Amino acid sequence: MIVRPPEPPIEIPDVPLTPLVLARADALGDKPALVDAPSGRTYTYAQFAAAVRATASGLAGRGFGKGDVLAIFSPNLPEYAIAFHGAALIGGIVTTINPLYTAAELAYQLKDARARDLITVGPFLDKAREAAAECGLREVFVFGEADGATPFASLQKGGGTLPPVDIDPREDLVAMPYSSGTTGLSKGVMLTHRNLVANILQSRAAFDALSGDDRVLAILPFFHIYGLVVVLNLGLHMGTTIVTLPRFEMESFLKAIQDHRITYGYVVPPIVLGLAKHPLVDQFDLKSLRVVFSGAAPLGAELSAAASARLGVRVLQGYGLTETSPVTHCVRVGSPTGVAGSVGQPIPNTEAKVVDVATGAELGPGQEGEICMRGPQVMKGYLNRPDATAAMIDPEGWLHSGDIGYFDENGNFFIVDRVKELIKYKGLQIAPAELEALLISHPAVADAAVIPVPDDEAGQVPKGFVVLKAAATPEEIMAYVAERVAPFKKLRYLDVIEQVPKSPSGKILRRLLVDKERAARG
Repeated sequence: MIVRPPEPPIEIPDVPLTPLVLARADALGDKPALVDAPSGRTYTYAQFAAAVRATASGLAGRGFGKGDVLAIFSPNLPEYAIAFHGAALIGGIVTTINPLYTAAELAYQLKDARARDLITVGPFLDKAREAAAECGLREVFVFGEADGATPFASLQKGGGTLPPVDIDPREDLVAMPYSSGTTGLSKGVMLTHRNLVANILQSRAAFDALSGDDRVLAILPFFHIYGLVVVLNLGLHMGTTIVTLPRFEMESFLKAIQDHRITYGYVVPPIVLGLAKHPLVDQFDLKSLRVVFSGAAPLGAELSAAASARLGVRVLQGYGLTETSPVTHCVRVGSPTGVAGSVGQPIPNTEAKVVDVATGAELGPGQEGEICMRGPQVMKGYLNRPDATAAMIDPEGWLHSGDIGYFDENGNFFIVDRVKELIKYKGLQIAPAELEALLISHPAVADAAVIPVPDDEAGQVPKGFVVLKAAATPEEIMAYVAERVAPFKKLRYLDVIEQVPKSPSGKILRRLLVDKERAARG
């Protein structure tokens, strides 16, 4: 049974992304578009549009053009948006990179994406230089100033005209975040101009209470598809004021809501937990908030209700993947009631269904299976991974999410488990295979497996299981892994076992370890 949205289809024009986002910038003029919360640095819509055009001209003057890849390795700053759209305006592709990555992880993405230039910030410059030297990047820019890097602001000094560029929105890429998909190491997700234009307009129709009068707090990182599309680009398209925070700390987060009178809060479940239970919440005036919207990982009905009761606002949630630009489902903000624990109905122009994991047969209401989606927001594919693309998107255009769920008689969807074995730490993806490869590289480890275990704050954290071939303590092995990965990927627990359970073909049976862990935890 195919489930369709309650709204009629919307028109999605064949236009490039940046002109859509900048369409109202001149008319909005002196209205603040982007505000840096720590410093108060502000760009009006007119200044933002001018900076984007100047950056595009500056990049073009350095030989950057259509199809070239610009990497951004930075926390949230107003200039992030300027850099992204400066590249996009002249047909460039932006690959967004987690600023917590090690130099080795950064180098992997730069090489895989074939990045031409990199933009970072001063504190990350050592890692950026190390990775850039390995990858042979043409130039490293820095927001602000730092020795050994070209100031980003220098791109805006030329004042040159924009070169003509012919962008095919349906075919040409504009963003390439990285995702592990249903399994394995991170892969470049090829998102076209039409993918992002579609999802902005689809989300606009579904988030029907968001308006230009709203003030949005950008605590969700722009390197993540949720922050990039739903917070940044939808917000700019709608004419909201976006207040950026470079990192999450509960006190600065609450202070920003209070001081900037934030009305629309996009968050992830760990932040909802803090809003529900952290004692600091009572010390700040959060009455400006009228909607809290959670995504990137499942949000429990009880936690949602607790936060809603404490704040006096509705706490809603949505669902999607990097591969779907990202939104496919959401609870409608304007609806009088929501269904507890639901991620909502499909958004406009999106079809969804649930299929039997073993047979692929379509299922009906209340029957659990794999959630599949089809719509204009579905990615073009994985970069240079045709096999992975074919495994994710079937010949009829259905994207197989890897998530287990069901829908009710009204088309509300619920997520109950994951087919895929990715670990979701505060909405960020951790691939077990990556950590297993690192564990096996330890001289004392003969075999290894990694699974997710529940965590109240993070949602899930990784736990390792190892078979030893030489003496080593769990602490030594966990420290070995921690030195080689971004902090969010480090193992939180490690058990020594006699044998890793595997299928006859040699596939690790992580589900058996998950079941055993659940039983041990009661």
